[in-house]
Amino acid sequence: MTTIDRHRVPNRGPAPAHTYGIDFWRGALAAPALIGLGPYGPLGHPDIYGVRLPGGFHARLIGRTGRLVSGSDYVWHGEPAAGATFRTKDGGWVYASNADLPGHGGGAGAIRFDPAGRVVDAYRILDGTPDIGAGGSTPWFTWLSCERFGLGRVWECDPLKPGQGQVRAAVGTFPHGAAVVDPRTGWLYLTEDEYDGRIYRFRPDEYGDLSTGILEAAKVRRSGHVDWVEVSGRRPERSEATTGFHRSEIAWFSDGHLYFATTTDQRVWAMNVATNELDVIYDATEIGADAPLRYPVSVTVHERSGDILVAEDDVDLQMVLLADATRRRVSAPFLQLVGHGGSAITGTAFSPDGTRLYFSSQRGTDDEGLTFEVVGPFRKSRGA
Repeated sequence: MTTIDRHRVPNRGPAPAHTYGIDFWRGALAAPALIGLGPYGPLGHPDIYGVRLPGGFHARLIGRTGRLVSGSDYVWHGEPAAGATFRTKDGGWVYASNADLPGHGGGAGAIRFDPAGRVVDAYRILDGTPDIGAGGSTPWFTWLSCERFGLGRVWECDPLKPGQGQVRAAVGTFPHGAAVVDPRTGWLYLTEDEYDGRIYRFRPDEYGDLSTGILEAAKVRRSGHVDWVEVSGRRPERSEATTGFHRSEIAWFSDGHLYFATTTDQRVWAMNVATNELDVIYDATEIGADAPLRYPVSVTVHERSGDILVAEDDVDLQMVLLADATRRRVSAPFLQLVGHGGSAITGTAFSPDGTRLYFSSQRGTDDEGLTFEVVGPFRKSRGA
């Protein structure tokens, strides 16, 4: 079992000496992605912010911790974390971002763009919440902001206007990672930011209403098939009736699949929710010393191309593209931060039309979080 370097995953503590869980069926996994040349070519030199990108791409700084967001009276929050975008009726969009601050300084903010991509407003959508980590968007245009301490909760927020959000206690009390939604069923899939944490599913009684429903946790068979076991939402699930995963902080839902990463064992997973079959699509330990991605903490999918982008904690600070290739995914660096030691790449999300990518350097170059927009020739279709 991989031993994690405490420095590489700040404030999480060492892995326990013994955990039980997902390793027992590792031999059944599909072959993970290979190292290869990505569709955008090699990375160029760092820009003035230390951002390296392939040719034709460039980054724009849209938020800096402690400073006003242009075109607004909102001071951008510290430790920007998970994020997502939402269409607006005027043809623009909103980018929501968590504030991963200690004590009761956390919450979430949002930046609003007009149809041309100009920043026109920014505001707070959640305030005063402890230890906010990841989250997720819903098909009914809300943002789920997740607390990751032992008795953490999920807040549902309106990203389109200033507000405070509402606690959704029915989806469980545990160290939350991400919460993402299958738009077809309205079911939530939740990760747990804890060693030996579980993967959960919440089935609401009514589509779009998270106030009541059934919470379940995954039990993984040796074949990789997932069974769902009903569990209590009042405490973290730790029984042997369910399967432990090694710290899953972030997840994304796309095209009938749940994608999530486990930081400690350096893997990216995909589950077909129609068949409940689970596979590993990236495994740094299988690739070896040359693996371009280690300790993944952020994942998103470019819907047009089907490409998966996964970013890492403080190692090489790369964002790696898991791109479609002939019957196999190829892993290749897409972005790297230089001079951002001690930071992490967080909040990765594409604009609704897939032409812009948002992300943050959580602690920047001087403990001030930096939030960026990347534009360039993103692929317009799968296999392009």
